[in-house]
Amino acid sequence: MKALAITSKGIEDITALEIKELINSESEIKESCVAFEAKKPEDLYLLCYKAQSVEKILFLFGYFNFNNKNLFDDLKKHIESIDFSKWLSKEITFKVTSKIIDNDLSTQEISEKTGEFIINCIKKTKKYRQKVDLNNPDIIFFVYIFKNTCYLGIDIAGFELHKRQYRIFQHPSALRATIAYSLIRIANADEKDMLIDPFTGSGTIPIEAALYFSNFPVNYFNKDKFLFLKFLKNKKFFESIDKKIKTPKLKIYGYDAVLGYIISAKKNAKIAGIDKNLKLSRCEISWLDTKFKKNSVDKIITYPPQESKNIDQKITEKIYDEFFYQADFILKKQGRIVLITKSLELLKKYADKYKFKLLDEREVYSGKQLLSVIVFGR
Repeated sequence: MKALAITSKGIEDITALEIKELINSESEIKESCVAFEAKKPEDLYLLCYKAQSVEKILFLFGYFNFNNKNLFDDLKKHIESIDFSKWLSKEITFKVTSKIIDNDLSTQEISEKTGEFIINCIKKTKKYRQKVDLNNPDIIFFVYIFKNTCYLGIDIAGFELHKRQYRIFQHPSALRATIAYSLIRIANADEKDMLIDPFTGSGTIPIEAALYFSNFPVNYFNKDKFLFLKFLKNKKFFESIDKKIKTPKLKIYGYDAVLGYIISAKKNAKIAGIDKNLKLSRCEISWLDTKFKKNSVDKIITYPPQESKNIDQKITEKIYDEFFYQADFILKKQGRIVLITKSLELLKKYADKYKFKLLDEREVYSGKQLLSVIVFGR
C-alpha cells in the first residue's frame, strides 16, 4: 500500500532512514515528505508509535501537481477516481483536515471543498449521504499541499506526531523534537557514545537521544489516542513492540547555566519515562573541562544561544569562544560537534579559531523557522 510520511524540510533523508530501519521499506524522498510502500497496515501503525522524525503518517491515495487556478477541478477529478468502499460506509463518519506550506491557499477552503467532493462522490456512486463528524470521526482525510503538489490520504494516527506529550515545561527557544532527533542521527551517535548537550534548555536533545538508544516508543504514553485503534485487530500489537525496549547504560549528559531550565528538563525526562537514562544538571559552559577528562567525549550535540533582544553579539561571541575552547579539550580526536543555529558565520568563525573543520552543512526548517545544521570535527 502507498504511504506518505510528512516531515520537516531538510531532514527527509533521516525520515527515509528511519522508515528503512523500522519497516524495511525503501523510500522516495520528496520535499518535506517521503513516499514509501507499506506491506501491511501494521507497518503504518508502527511508524506512528515509534518514528521520531515524522509529523504525520498517511495512507496515500495519490498526489498530483497543479496550478492554483485549476486546483479544485484537479482535486475533484482525483477524488472521483478513488474507490472509497474500503474506508467509508453508512455507519462510518469522517472529516477533512489540511496543511499548506509555501502556498497562499486557505486550509479551511481546501478542507471544506475536499469534504464536499467526497460526499458528492459517495452520493453519486453509493447512493447515500456520507456522515460527517468534526469532533470524533472514524476517519480523517488529510490534504497536504507543499508548494504546487497536492497529496491526499488518510491520517493514520489522528494527531500531530511531532508534538511530544513530555514537553510540558518549555524553553523559549526549544527545538521541535523531530529536529532534535535528527541531529542525533546526523551525528551518527550510538548508545555507546558519551554524548553531551551543554545548552540543553528543556532537555529535548538528551530526551530524544535516550528514547532512541533505549528503543523506547516515543508515543508509549499515547496508546489510547491513536485513531487506528478503531481498525487494529491485533490486541497484542503494542505489547509485541514494548518487549523490545532496552535498558542500556547510557552516557547522555545535559547541562544548562539556568537552574530553572534544568528543573524543567528533569520533569520532562520523567514524563517521557526515561529520566533514569540520562543525567541533567546545572553547569556553566566554562566548567565543562571539570566534568570530563581530556579527549573523552564522543559527540557534542546542541542548540547554542542565539543573538537576540536579550543576548547581544558580544555576549554571543564570548559564549561561542568558550564553547569551542571547552570542546577542544573534552572532545575525542574522532569526535563530532553537531550544532543547529541561526548564527552560522559566527559559529564558523570560532570553530576555525580552535582549528575545527567543517564536515557537513545543511538547512532545515523547524516549523517555519529556517535553521542551519553544521557538523565539525578535528
